[in-house]
Amino acid sequence: MKKLVIFDLDGTLLNTIADLAQSTNHALQTLGYPTHEESAYNFMVGNGINKLFERALPEGEKTEENILRVRREFIPFYDLHNADKSRPYPGIPQLLEQLQEQGVLLAVASNKYQAATAKLVSRYFPNIRFTAVFGQRDGIQVKPDPTIVHDILDIAKVSKEDVLYVGDSGVDMQTAVNAGITACGVTWGFRPRTELEGFHPEHIVDKADAIAGIVACRH
Repeated sequence: MKKLVIFDLDGTLLNTIADLAQSTNHALQTLGYPTHEESAYNFMVGNGINKLFERALPEGEKTEENILRVRREFIPFYDLHNADKSRPYPGIPQLLEQLQEQGVLLAVASNKYQAATAKLVSRYFPNIRFTAVFGQRDGIQVKPDPTIVHDILDIAKVSKEDVLYVGDSGVDMQTAVNAGITACGVTWGFRPRTELEGFHPEHIVDKADAIAGIVACRH
């Protein structure tokens, strides 16, 4: 049985795409840049917000300076509006409660900046006692760099073979590979199943309750 489950946040626990799209479009519009359809953002998110802004900016405008300009407009707006439309995916609250009742440790590893990660987790999962909730922190590489996972393992005091990492993107699958832990891809998030399959994770699931079965399996 797995002792610790580490979850990605956006596209895995929460559907946050509408609020991310709205806030990025607000920043782009404020600075006079063209905006994007909400669906386009599925392929822009996942590598941290600076990468999101780089992808959202027009060709020829993707400079460090412009990325920081977008960031300055985005963060105050997103901090106010990051829970307007974001919601847990079906079955996720029940899954987290079930795992917690079974004594499984739970953690979050996100490329969303730390303040927003902590806010959204506490808002939508107030009854879940996470061992660690880590977003993108200054001076620490974003996923698929495995540092965020190693930091969680240091806190949880759990060995790698007892850990399941759950995420919706290739970035997540690569993070699990880089950290040497078991990967589980979820198909309800922002990226297509084919992206997950390309990384050959041990598990791919279509529904939240399937994760409980994987955790309970004796390896």
